[in-house]
Amino acid sequence: MAKILVVEDNPTNMRLVILLLQSAGHTVLSATDAEAGLTLARDEQPNLILMDIQLPGMDGLEATALLKRDSATSAIPVVALTALAMKGDEERIRAAGCDGYIAKPLAYRDFLAVISAHLVTAPL
Repeated sequence: MAKILVVEDNPTNMRLVILLLQSAGHTVLSATDAEAGLTLARDEQPNLILMDIQLPGMDGLEATALLKRDSATSAIPVVALTALAMKGDEERIRAAGCDGYIAKPLAYRDFLAVISAHLVTAPL
C-alpha cells in the first residue's frame, strides 16, 4: 500500500492513527513535531502526510507552507488532522495549503475514506 507520514504530538492520537493505518496495510512514519516531520518528508518522500495543526513550536500550517514551497515535497498531499472543527476552520486550513481535512475525534470509516481519496491522487 502507501507510505504515510503522521505528524502528531499527542501520544494517544498517534497510537490510534498508526493502528488504523497499519490495519489498512499502510507503512507509517511518525514525527511528534513539525521540524522532525519536515525532515522525514524530505528524506522519506511519503505518499501522504497527515499533519496535526496544533503542534509545539512550529505549527502544522507553517510546516505545510514549508512543504508546499519545497520542490522536493510540494507534490505530496497534506491532510490536516485536527481538533479545530469550528465553523470556518476547514476553509482556513485548506487556504493555508492543506489538501484535505480530518476532524478529531476520528470516525474510523470516514478517516480511511479520506486517506483513500487522497492516495488516489498522490504520486506513488
